[in-house]
Amino acid sequence: MEFSIKSGSPEKQRSACVVVGVFEPRKPTLPAELLDKAAKGYISDIIRRGDMEGKAGSTLLLHNVPGTLCDRILLVGLGKEKEFREKEYCDAIRTAVKTLNETGAFDGTLFLTETGPRRRSVAWRVRQAAMVAQEAVYRFDQYKSKKAEIRRPLRKLTFAVERRNELQAAETALNQGVAISEGIALARNLGNQPGNVCTPSYLAEQALEMARELGMECQVLEREAMEQLGMHSLLAVARGSREAPKFIVLQHKGGKAGEKPLVLVGKGITFDTGGISLKPAAEMDEMKYDMCGAAAVLGTLQAAGRMGLPLNLVALIPTCENMPGGNATRPGDIVTSMSGQTIEILNTDAEGRLILCDALTYAERFDPEAVIDVATLTGACVVALGHVATGLFANEDSLARELLQAGEEAHDRAWQMPLWDDYQDLLKSPFADMANIGGRWGGAITAACFLSRFTKKYEWAHLDIAGTAWKSGTDKGATGRPVSLLTHFLLKRCERPGAQ
Repeated sequence: MEFSIKSGSPEKQRSACVVVGVFEPRKPTLPAELLDKAAKGYISDIIRRGDMEGKAGSTLLLHNVPGTLCDRILLVGLGKEKEFREKEYCDAIRTAVKTLNETGAFDGTLFLTETGPRRRSVAWRVRQAAMVAQEAVYRFDQYKSKKAEIRRPLRKLTFAVERRNELQAAETALNQGVAISEGIALARNLGNQPGNVCTPSYLAEQALEMARELGMECQVLEREAMEQLGMHSLLAVARGSREAPKFIVLQHKGGKAGEKPLVLVGKGITFDTGGISLKPAAEMDEMKYDMCGAAAVLGTLQAAGRMGLPLNLVALIPTCENMPGGNATRPGDIVTSMSGQTIEILNTDAEGRLILCDALTYAERFDPEAVIDVATLTGACVVALGHVATGLFANEDSLARELLQAGEEAHDRAWQMPLWDDYQDLLKSPFADMANIGGRWGGAITAACFLSRFTKKYEWAHLDIAGTAWKSGTDKGATGRPVSLLTHFLLKRCERPGAQ
């Protein structure tokens, strides 16, 4: 979809459709009032008759409104004005774009960006609108032999800003929003690919292609190199699969030479059967989403590259399948991680932490400014937070606050969970330095505690996206989270003193 920014009065827009909002009960926004004034009360008469109450999610399409230059006017209900916050704004944009996509209008001009939450800047409204608009028209149908066709899909969207002196900030925000939304789309596309397509080799190919396109550096370590490095924890997970494991190192060098990088680590289990600790058959198909951490990291790197962020970034992606087989790791096996610490594997379905711990040790060689890992790690996190918030753990509260604030800004929210030493005792093993599970209680916390044992040499945060990386049911599919959170975090880092 093509996007643009414009400043002007709604009644003067030569557009297939102008979109304005109506608050509940029957209270037109300023752009709607301007249209009504040009139409000599035509719109207010319709509202007064009860055709548009202003309830959130409602729409009313008007054709050939007198006194205006557009073909149609779409009224979008915004709910109660006092309750119109970030979620309601995003919902209104989503409703408008989906409706426009079904009306037959090739283009639309949205004045909802003039009506966004009062505490949010024009830049925030435009950036968020671009992201939500792309999400609203996203489809993954490449494997359907008969694709559902939209008669005349929406091709162009213009966002209105109230003042001309806001145009430059809005243009910058629009470019950011488009780059972030494309990163989200990449993460969704990778997550939605079936496991027989999206293998470790496939992920490596995508990273190499991104490096070629955006001028990044990419190295893919094979099994032999991982063995030489002592990544026996990672390799233990890969033993049951015929698919070769890969370790992807992707670098965006946008910062100053010698400047410490931010390292993003993404869990890349391209299919998780649970291994010998086999999962139940029901919904096991969704275990293709167990590489959504890797997908999110790749999506974030793509967005950073397209925005040309003045930062040094490193993406580390350990990727393999977790399969049962004659050579698969057994419960009770003991392996030595790259750090030299030994692990008793009591449950082969707690495999994500086994591949991440070696990646976190590998991250030390970059002398990082901070390390953030992203993983669909525990069902326990879904029990704790549902499908709304990402679980956040950190060994530095300042880093946790940055990520929480970025999540609020992006409306891709996280919630901080405890990482207290009290939980570490649950990982004790009589035979090794630690066990890979800590029992039934506090499973998301003990998983984070396990990872924390490999992050002593730098600031580190862990994002457990098991509840937010994909949706089940009728809206089944990858969400692309937390690409938005991570990119907003990076944008904020660019504002620090000393950033180029």
